[in-house]
Amino acid sequence: MKLYAKSIPVTLPNWATVISNDAGLIEVEINDESPGFHSILEELATEIEPGIIGVKAGDLCQRLSIEMIDTSEEN
Repeated sequence: MKLYAKSIPVTLPNWATVISNDAGLIEVEINDESPGFHSILEELATEIEPGIIGVKAGDLCQRLSIEMIDTSEEN
């Protein structure tokens, strides 16, 4: 799984790796098979819709102190 961010903390968990950092766009790859990553997913899981459990990307990024790129912003 990949995330695209504007900013990230100095230290990322061992299951997150910076792939590139070009022109203010930071590409972070997540090892989604890591037990540490699954542990965070379990902590953040909520009912997104009736009967559907998941993790909101914004909640995950907030937990990791990552500022996501807002694709709804107009350029």
